[in-house]
Amino acid sequence: MKKLKVAVMISGRGSNMGSLARAAMDPEYPVEIVLVLSNKPHAEGLDLAQQHGLPIRVVDQSAFDSRGEHELGITQALQEAGAELICMAGYMRILEDAFVNEWRGRLINIHPSLLPSFIGLETHARALERGVRIHGCSVHFVTNELDAGPIVAQAAVAVEPGDDKNSLAARVLEAEHELYPQALKLIADGKIRWTGDDSVSDNNATADDVAIFR
Repeated sequence: MKKLKVAVMISGRGSNMGSLARAAMDPEYPVEIVLVLSNKPHAEGLDLAQQHGLPIRVVDQSAFDSRGEHELGITQALQEAGAELICMAGYMRILEDAFVNEWRGRLINIHPSLLPSFIGLETHARALERGVRIHGCSVHFVTNELDAGPIVAQAAVAVEPGDDKNSLAARVLEAEHELYPQALKLIADGKIRWTGDDSVSDNNATADDVAIFR
């Protein structure tokens, strides 16, 4: 089986990277993780990646004079690893247009809301403030507009009576760990394709493939 070569970009604990790494341990999973890259040298997720036997690389943002130079360093590291697609998994720095354009159609992210609702930060607190009954997470292609790229798959999580932002976040995170490997597999299997015009096409993907209800 020819596997899609994937790099994962992290800044913190890397729990979603861990879910991807566990999925990739299955010989039948169509993805090989060729690099875990962090912009922060002390990110907890680097230790987790090593525990899974994954190659790691730090491209420390503090070692560069500008964001653009830093992202050129990231691109070089990704290309050296042979990455064909990038998964952002808690990478906590907004990317410049030049980087996004370089990896256009090959860059995905997981966001803790049902996009297009609650783009940006503090999604769980904002969902509770709005009184929504259903919350969740989305995997989407990254474009130059924040959290606005075409959606690959989503998982819905019921908001329970008495939820606070921490309890809701914990259940959404569990859904993220299930959704991200499933969404990545859809791309690797060719069931979801970037069309080149900020949209995706479904090729034999079913409703069960692209949506999880918990």
